[in-house]
Amino acid sequence: MNLNAPSFSSFRHDGLDLHYLDEGDPAGDPVLLIHGFASSALVNWVHPGWVKTLGEAGYRVIAIDNRGHGQSGKPRDPEAYRPSVMAEDAAALLDHLRIPEAHVMGYSMGARISVFLALAHPHRVRSLVLGGLGSGMTDGVGDWDPIADALLAPSLDEVDHERGRMFRAFADQTRSDREALAACIRGSRDLVSEADMGRIEAPTLIGVGTKDDIAGSPHRLAALMSNARALDIPGRDHMLAVGDKVFKKAVLEFYSQFRPELHHG
Repeated sequence: MNLNAPSFSSFRHDGLDLHYLDEGDPAGDPVLLIHGFASSALVNWVHPGWVKTLGEAGYRVIAIDNRGHGQSGKPRDPEAYRPSVMAEDAAALLDHLRIPEAHVMGYSMGARISVFLALAHPHRVRSLVLGGLGSGMTDGVGDWDPIADALLAPSLDEVDHERGRMFRAFADQTRSDREALAACIRGSRDLVSEADMGRIEAPTLIGVGTKDDIAGSPHRLAALMSNARALDIPGRDHMLAVGDKVFKKAVLEFYSQFRPELHHG
């Protein structure tokens, strides 16, 4: 667990202050990281070691605190959290940093946002890594209303829905704004059609833990795409797959195809 918190900067977009970190090698290929629901750039990418791993591999590592999360602005309207709206936050960050194109990696809700970004701005997305979300991208990931209810309950003791308890405990642990998260979960569930998944040409790696009961099949999602492959992350559930060393190794190998200087022989 890497607890050294890097410094964050902020910019304004759509009336909100959005915070981000910009670490690693400033001259390296940029990787934009988009975290999952109820998480943050720190919780999703710094603490599990992703920022360190990618930085040491020579990449410029950029991670946004999505609206409603971390240090960024927290609107209360579910419509403010449509994945298409949040994808524009990510595109605006690339504009702010004058980055024409980046590798984009998202986890869970962040994977959904990444796909909306790739569909709206295909020329900005050099590759995609989708973690913690497989066929749930197109088929849905179950009933999330109990999770919104769990977030708004007076205390964890009053929540008996198992997945609701998990996310409520996580939100309490990360000291999140639970009202903003409840709005987010109601607004951010737009599905991607199978036809739209098929339109994505960026090379894609889809990694899901073999014990993840939320994401759906990475293989089924990869089969819809022209240039995607699935990765099973052994023995990991939705919460633990993100920092897994098998996942990290696979991502670094996936990225090496874009760096000819690393191909020997």
